[in-house]
Amino acid sequence: MATILVVDDELGIRALLSEILADEGHTVELAENAAQARACRERIRPDLVLLDIWMPDVDGITLLKEWGTSAQLSMPVIMMSGHGTIDTAVEATKFGAMAFLEKPITLQKLLRAVEQGLAKPASRVNTSPGAAASEPGLTVEAAMTGGAMPPAVPVMLGPQPEQSFDLDRPLREARDAFEKSYFEFHLAQENGSMTRVAEKTGLERTHLYRKLKQLGVDLSRNKRTAA
Repeated sequence: MATILVVDDELGIRALLSEILADEGHTVELAENAAQARACRERIRPDLVLLDIWMPDVDGITLLKEWGTSAQLSMPVIMMSGHGTIDTAVEATKFGAMAFLEKPITLQKLLRAVEQGLAKPASRVNTSPGAAASEPGLTVEAAMTGGAMPPAVPVMLGPQPEQSFDLDRPLREARDAFEKSYFEFHLAQENGSMTRVAEKTGLERTHLYRKLKQLGVDLSRNKRTAA
């Protein structure tokens, strides 16, 4: 798993992104301004940076330029903003950002952008201004969405156990038994990742936690251990 630096002046955004990325197995470092971001970058050398544009002291674009001109842009950077425009995306990619995510950031776009950023070899991150804009295949649309990825193809390893349910019981009990098996199946498929289970089942994380607790699902059994 990777070390990801999240730079955002909003506490709620930092906390949410940290929870989601940690649940995916990543190590997350947090910074609320450019000064902290500089210090974190020197201390931990992150594999990827999620960088907010609008910050009170030094904005994200300025920090991105600084890293680029000082040959410190050795990691992929994904820009974030609640006031994103095409011009902003163009400027961000011009100075080395690999993607631009608009807030509120959807779970799917976040995970897709992070996955693509981590799959990008560090040697391909060109630190010179204007390089990202001319990178083959990188369009403004791709920059604003994290790029395109082919749909995931599920892989079933080995025979799958059959599920049997006792239908000679009250509807509520039968439904609870089915739902418990349903969520246990998806937790096993996703190695205990609550983020991915929430995405696949279409439930908000908070509601999913409550549902699993109500059904008596043992989360510790499927929880992925740190890499």
